[in-house]
Amino acid sequence: MLDRQPYQDLPELPTFELRSSDVEDGGLAEDWMLSAKMGIEKGTDTMPQLSWSGFPEETKSFVVTCFDPDAPTPSGFWHYSVANLPVSTTSLERGHGDQLPAGAVAQKNDGGSLEFTGFAPPAGHGAHRYTFCVTAVDTAKLDVDENTTPAVVNFNLFTHGIARAFLTVIHEEK
Repeated sequence: MLDRQPYQDLPELPTFELRSSDVEDGGLAEDWMLSAKMGIEKGTDTMPQLSWSGFPEETKSFVVTCFDPDAPTPSGFWHYSVANLPVSTTSLERGHGDQLPAGAVAQKNDGGSLEFTGFAPPAGHGAHRYTFCVTAVDTAKLDVDENTTPAVVNFNLFTHGIARAFLTVIHEEK
C-alpha cells in the first residue's frame, strides 16, 4: 500500500522547501491532527503549521493540498485544498485551514468541508501517508472556486504548476 506514489504520473517539477514547526517530514501525526468529524475522539481536525521557501521567482500564486493516497478508495482521500494563495503568502498557521488571505479559495475536501479534515484511517488498515503539497503556480488566479474538486484543481496544475514541495505525516489507527 505505501508504494503508491500520488504524484508519480504528473510532470516532474523542480522542488522547493516545505517545513512545519509542528511535525517533521515522515513524522508521526499528533492526536490533534486526527479527525473528530470522522469519529476519532482525541482528534480536533487541526492541520499543522506549514511554511515554504525557495520557490521559483516566476511564481504568481500557490496551491496547498493534503492527500491520503492510502485511503481505502480507488481515488484516495483529499483532506484539504486551497488555491490562489497570493505569492506573498509563504506560510499557513496551525488551525482548521479557514483563515485565508484575500483572494485564496478553499475547495470542498472529500469529507464535504471547506476546512481541513483530520486524519482517520480505518482501524487495522495499516499506516497511512498524509502528503501536504505546496505547488508554485505560474498564474495569480486559477479558474476554480469552492465547488471545484481538489482533483480538478490538480488538473489545472498539470499546465500551471512550476514547482512542488512536499511534507508527509504518518498515522495508523490500531
